[in-house]
Amino acid sequence: MHFRITYILCFLLLGQVFAQSPNPQIQKYVDEVGTVFSGEKALETTAYVSRFWRLPGNPGFDSSIYYVAKILEKAGFQEKNQFPDAVLSYRIEGRVMSHPAWSPVGAHISLAGEKLPLMHFSSNRNMIAIRSSSTAAEGVEAEVVWLQDMSAKSWQQDMEGKIVFCEASMGSFYRKARQKGAIGAFSYAIPDFNQPEKNDTLVPFSSLPGRAADGGWGIFLSKRAKDALIQKLKAGEKRVRVWVKTEFHDADELCLIAEIQGESRPDQRLVFSAHVQEPGANDNASGVGCQAEMARVAADLWRSQGLRAARTMTFYWGNEISGIHRYLSEDKERTDNILWGISLDMVGEDTEKTGGTFLIEKLPDPSAIWTRGEDEHTEWGAGRVTQKELFPHYLNDFMLNRFLERGKKENWQVKSNPFEGGSDHIPFLGVKKPAVLLWHFTDQYYHTDGDRIDKVSAKTLAHVGISALSAAYVLCGADEEMATFVLREVEQAAQDRLNKECALSLEAMKENAVYARESEILQSWTDWYKGAMQSCAELPAEGASDAFLSLIAQGQRKIDKQLKNCLRQLK
Repeated sequence: MHFRITYILCFLLLGQVFAQSPNPQIQKYVDEVGTVFSGEKALETTAYVSRFWRLPGNPGFDSSIYYVAKILEKAGFQEKNQFPDAVLSYRIEGRVMSHPAWSPVGAHISLAGEKLPLMHFSSNRNMIAIRSSSTAAEGVEAEVVWLQDMSAKSWQQDMEGKIVFCEASMGSFYRKARQKGAIGAFSYAIPDFNQPEKNDTLVPFSSLPGRAADGGWGIFLSKRAKDALIQKLKAGEKRVRVWVKTEFHDADELCLIAEIQGESRPDQRLVFSAHVQEPGANDNASGVGCQAEMARVAADLWRSQGLRAARTMTFYWGNEISGIHRYLSEDKERTDNILWGISLDMVGEDTEKTGGTFLIEKLPDPSAIWTRGEDEHTEWGAGRVTQKELFPHYLNDFMLNRFLERGKKENWQVKSNPFEGGSDHIPFLGVKKPAVLLWHFTDQYYHTDGDRIDKVSAKTLAHVGISALSAAYVLCGADEEMATFVLREVEQAAQDRLNKECALSLEAMKENAVYARESEILQSWTDWYKGAMQSCAELPAEGASDAFLSLIAQGQRKIDKQLKNCLRQLK
């Protein structure tokens, strides 16, 4: 005990300079992981998975799951049912789906009198709306009804046996068009961040509204196809030929879970997640490939170098959001002992091609409510966050610092964004478990059929995988010495944030801002960081000593004092 107290006091005296230097133990993990991690192996898995149009229960989804399982077996993971006591284990779980699995097979559309197709599935693999049914085997020829707006007058047109075309999302008009007798629909609705003027042959994927197929079909048009169709319609030529082939079948929804059991606290765990579904390479074959390589490396280090951690590392592959929600809801005791969630989604981008930036989406902190200064939302857009939903935790600054250290060393751009939502970190937050998202945005090819393997970088996969896995070793093996280091990082981040926010508030007051609002922002940041410091008490695997808890209280008092000084300046 005396040694621990002496160490902590000496550590604090080292000051800010040491806190900003790479921690030797953290660097050791980075070096060990980096020696074994192969960006090329991660890219190889990404390439395999990206071949398929993946949805739960369909052949591409299942093939991806089994491909990763083979990687795990080769790395030394043992199947849990056969070897229930294995330290390195994996299992494939299946659950009967409430609706049939769906797969696109092929499609093309052509204008009347034109020999070449306007669009073809071989180059536009996202053109078929999810849950579309097939046309007749020989295709159909029908008249196009141009729905130029959603007015009552537009809906008075005869749509029986015809194809309805609208420059709007499929969900906004498809059902009504079907009710009026339309056999199918053409939709054009491409976000500006996809740069349709430049990428005029690409289309984003989406689905028909509802969960069940209704016998109809939908086609998403590229800008080039949309312009050509409108030109024909204006000339009075309204007939097109359409062929769509899809498959439905009953299936189980699979997920794959691998674990490296912790030595002293196996009940406590960190959960990595990578969703399998979606048709893209970066989204999210890259997450699947990166996480598979992370699991392989962790097994290799366990076997060859005896690298152990106190807590369990879990790797989850499955359906986005709903799969993680099920994982968290099916075993309350397991979920109660989850300490962190880290989601890998779109983590392999060649940013020179996509235009994206690597980001860590933070737990909800006050920047999600008051976004100012250097904070900036992506084009995904801000979520609705209230003060009650803020989640104070050290994980934000801990993860960002680990990635920034690699970014500085490797000349790799790393940024963070305020909480927005939309991936596997959401279910964790829903059960009050801290979770962050590793991703890239804004990607001009996001959700389009331009998201192919040529846009994925082995180097980026290595950056993300090495940083994430080495961070996991720190968290899963943290003793009080490491927890003290993390606490110091959080304390420094709190001081830096309050200094920045105070300066912003002082400038705002010069522009006649309301004192009550500015003080609310500053108080919110203070409360958030006091909570983040308090969360450090759970980090030591052997439990927090009284001396460590005293350090937390000292840090909280410091930031309280800093707030008071800032508020005096505002007045």
